[in-house]
Amino acid sequence: MKIKEKSAVFLMLLVMLLSLGCATKGDQKIIKLGHGLDTGHPVHKAMVFMGERLKEKSNGTMLLDIYPSQQLGSERESLELIQIGSLGMTKVSTGVMENFAPGLKVFGLPFLFRDREHRFDVLEGEIGEHFLNASVDKRLKGLTFYDAGSRSFYSKTPIDSPEDLEGLKLRVMESQTAINMVKLLGGSPTPIAWGELYTALQQGIVDGAENNLPSFYLSRHYEVCKYFVLDEHTALPDILVIGTPIWNSLTEQEQVWLKEAAMESSEFEKKIWREAELEALEEIKKAGVTVTETDKDAFKEKVQPMYEEFKKDPEMKEVIEAIQSLN
Repeated sequence: MKIKEKSAVFLMLLVMLLSLGCATKGDQKIIKLGHGLDTGHPVHKAMVFMGERLKEKSNGTMLLDIYPSQQLGSERESLELIQIGSLGMTKVSTGVMENFAPGLKVFGLPFLFRDREHRFDVLEGEIGEHFLNASVDKRLKGLTFYDAGSRSFYSKTPIDSPEDLEGLKLRVMESQTAINMVKLLGGSPTPIAWGELYTALQQGIVDGAENNLPSFYLSRHYEVCKYFVLDEHTALPDILVIGTPIWNSLTEQEQVWLKEAAMESSEFEKKIWREAELEALEEIKKAGVTVTETDKDAFKEKVQPMYEEFKKDPEMKEVIEAIQSLN
């Protein structure tokens, strides 16, 4: 095959791939969105809300086709599908996103935020906007952040202090920051895809994990792990991502509609998230889970070396100080 013919075939295949993430039917543009959450999860409900708002704003010319529950792959796989154009949008944790935009690892620092209000001030301000665009060179553009609450540890054995984590095999995301945190706390970090975790807990591949209350409840991990400690070590937000080839293919007006719908869905999700946390807490207690409040200072002391290591990088030091000083 001649070089020109090979180039033409390659271009044709590329166009075919890119068309998979965003299909056109008549005068409608349909963007494929895949994620790993249960349909009862607040973030899934927010994305459904976004689809409704997008349809209204565009007068039916733009639609979202949503595939939940890892139908199209894990979080990392979804990002890779976006990069080649086989998927249009996804929702991932910033813990996974740090593999594509290293600066996002700052959100994995334990006890980074003073409280919920501080977190939103960061995410919805200049710092958050900077990080939404931190991976455009990887063909990934953030549209908005979703509240994912605070993450805490849960296991098959009681946890009251960092010492209780020593020797436990704990599932973590594919995040070096999360791996380092668990090591400092004495646990044995084990990266496992979210959709595979229930079986891994059942079979004893891991002894426990860490996540927010709604995820713990909706995944039914409480059936295996009967101890949940509210140490609230990290508050990793979720990030809604679109592929830059698809974003750039939209008209300026279509980009405005999509961005507005995304941001409105974020506000909607904030309102229903707290309700989901309270429901999850009530339901897991009914299911026999022991929920413990703990001395967070003991956990904070153990992870201080992470701050020292991060601040060796001048840019990261500047970001951390900007976040901590935000009033």
